Amino acid sequence: MTTITADDLKSLIALIAEAMTRERDRLCELDGVIGDADHGIAMELGFSAAAKATAELDPATADPTLVFNTAAKAFLNAVGASSGPLYATGLMRAGASVKGKPSLTDDDMVGAFAAIAKGIQDRGKAEVGEKTMIDAWAPAAAACQAARDQGMPLEECFSAALVAAQTGMDATKDMIATKGRSSRLGERALGHIDPGAASAAVVVACFHAFFSPQ
Repeated sequence: MTTITADDLKSLIALIAEAMTRERDRLCELDGVIGDADHGIAMELGFSAAAKATAELDPATADPTLVFNTAAKAFLNAVGASSGPLYATGLMRAGASVKGKPSLTDDDMVGAFAAIAKGIQDRGKAEVGEKTMIDAWAPAAAACQAARDQGMPLEECFSAALVAAQTGMDATKDMIATKGRSSRLGERALGHIDPGAASAAVVVACFHAFFSPQ
């Protein structure tokens, strides 16, 4: 059983921010085909702001809920449109799911991960199959919970989540979007991965990397 502290969550958010900086250009390139080519910039801005804000929290008083809530607020302040409200809602839901807990167990972490996915889905009002980030997030959360229900350790849970996220991301190539800017393209968006699903897979990959033995 893992014990996950507020400092661990800060480090996880910093890891995601670093990954978004690395992946920014690729995500913008994907977005340039079916959107306005700024998705990578938005994700880098949002998670960089979240990492900076959470790093400044007092370690003596910060609990997991405060880390998630601070990340949510910083992300939204940095990215007011598109992915901003989605990830802010997801992170706030994660914070609510662990309210009052000074540290987190494996079950808490899986629950918080599921809460992020559910928050994004509720805010975006998207379903699987509509060529959005939910095509990666929803199956990732389901696979993570299913692995945990079978008694798998956190590393295996997020390994299953990553496979599901990447499979979901790849599946968006064959979808016609019904949400967001890419919905205007109709069949012209066929053959292209949804950038939101691609960035979701990056986030899930960071969860997997963080909770895997170094």
